[in-house]
Amino acid sequence: MELRYLGHSAFALTDGGTTVLVDPFLTGNPRAAASADELEATTILLTHGHGDHLGDTVAIAKRTGATVVAIVELANEIGGQGVDVRDPNLGGTETFDWGSVKLVPAWHTAVSPSGTAHTPAGLLIELAGTTIYHVGDTCLFSDLQLVGRGREIDVALVPIGGHYTMDRHDAVDAVRLIGAKTVVPIHYDTFPPIETDAQAFKADVEAQTSSSVVVLAPGESWSP
Repeated sequence: MELRYLGHSAFALTDGGTTVLVDPFLTGNPRAAASADELEATTILLTHGHGDHLGDTVAIAKRTGATVVAIVELANEIGGQGVDVRDPNLGGTETFDWGSVKLVPAWHTAVSPSGTAHTPAGLLIELAGTTIYHVGDTCLFSDLQLVGRGREIDVALVPIGGHYTMDRHDAVDAVRLIGAKTVVPIHYDTFPPIETDAQAFKADVEAQTSSSVVVLAPGESWSP
């Protein structure tokens, strides 16, 4: 399984013929590593519908035929635009030939650009025998420690930019609660309010927890 960072909170997770996109905000993203029209997708997973996460979802799904998984209210909006959707709520799991995704809590706000209010989520993804936890946009909260109970989280994608999410200091505590083998920082440096020091985050995590940190520049790929 290969994980490619597309910038901000966007990823392409690939395993052979499967490509799972997460939060494909590309158009208008100054750090985007790809354009929306060059990406393939089997499935698109959304943490929530803010413009910097919903992004190019509908255009990509219409072009590729990808199924979109989003929390129920957001899924209903997207489905009304002629896109195939799955519409779980928090705690719900959707299963595919390639694996599964479970929606778990995230503390944030969310209204889509079209005005649909909904609840944000984190994504617990199983692909190619690897468990990936996209924490989504969230502040620090204690229930992060419950997400991985009964399983080992291989990779956690953790926001560190502050202002709209937890900052890099709170993110160290989040990493401790999550207990993932490897952490990849996300949601930072895209815009001035969320500029931060990813290398300082890496140093703090590796000094204070048992997790290792892989800092990816937009466009870089890594295999767990």
